[in-house]
Amino acid sequence: MELLGKSKNELRELCRSLGEPAYRSGQIYHALYAERKFDAQRMTNLPAAFRQLLASEARITLPTVRQRYVSQDSSIRYLFALYGAENEENASATSETAKGTAQNRRPVGVEAVFMPSDGRQTICISTQAGCAVDCQFCLTAQLGLIRNLTAGEILGQVLVALDDATPKTVAGANAVQTNVVLMGQGEPLLNFDAVMAALRVLLDPEGVGISPKHVTLSTSGIIPGIERLGKEKIRPKLAISLNASNDEQRNALMPINRKYPLTALLEACRNYPLRPWEHLTFEYVMLGSLNDSADDARRVVRLLANFKSVKVNLIPWNPGELPYRESSPEAIEVFRQILTDRGVPAFVRYSRGRDVMAACGQLALKDVGGSQLTVLQ
Repeated sequence: MELLGKSKNELRELCRSLGEPAYRSGQIYHALYAERKFDAQRMTNLPAAFRQLLASEARITLPTVRQRYVSQDSSIRYLFALYGAENEENASATSETAKGTAQNRRPVGVEAVFMPSDGRQTICISTQAGCAVDCQFCLTAQLGLIRNLTAGEILGQVLVALDDATPKTVAGANAVQTNVVLMGQGEPLLNFDAVMAALRVLLDPEGVGISPKHVTLSTSGIIPGIERLGKEKIRPKLAISLNASNDEQRNALMPINRKYPLTALLEACRNYPLRPWEHLTFEYVMLGSLNDSADDARRVVRLLANFKSVKVNLIPWNPGELPYRESSPEAIEVFRQILTDRGVPAFVRYSRGRDVMAACGQLALKDVGGSQLTVLQ
């Protein structure tokens, strides 16, 4: 049985199946997520005999780091190998497949990005291998959807980055503020159950212990998922990828708009239950001479006119093997000023790690030189 990604209740059932008292589940949960101990033998809050039993009956499978690309700005793009999770649900608990080691399973590639800054660090993680949404300006879309990630595989990206790049302190907390953004490969709301299972552990003060104020989920606009997320008691902040000022433009850039057009999407966003400290974020990728005109800016103002607590992040497009170009700094500033002058707070967000293909929209298993990686084959 895989431990990584399991909730307290799931660990409780495991303990009962092994003839151990239920309270042992809390000890495993604390050792695994708060202390980041990824070997049952190192969980010294458990009796030695139970550690031995747990090591023989369960495993902790972290994503394997196949490559680290270090940017000039100190960001790190991780190329992870994930092993065979798509086969596990169909495998018998006594089969060789279920018992096999990670090395015997076929790997799938996925990426995450670690971005250190003064006083804080941000980890951008993936929720799917590849993506089915097909945004035309995003390199990840070129992969198509390979498969959904499990809760453990989603959590594992955070845990590996923390373990790899930051020191541990008491109870697994971090020396600096940690932000997590679900903005890597995939559409989080199309893998809702696994994403929420991971987030419940990530946001649990007794788990990984990251504040909901420091975790953001970005969606292309999956309306049923937005509605489900709003009903969750524990949830991250929400960001919507807008990227266009009208339906015609958005249909061309984001085919998902044909299913969830702007009128319906914005209505779902207006109905989204914001917490007292929260605002709704709209992301807008700036594409030169395509969606970055002053008229576009004025249309965005009209789209967002009835929102009470909103901001817009303007994201300069990051180069890749696609037929688009960056907006000029002058066009971006005019766009930003129009929004701000009309009461819509707008900020320019330059991506980190562009030189190592780690920036927004660049995660597509590419080598720094641009050729398709073959390391996972």
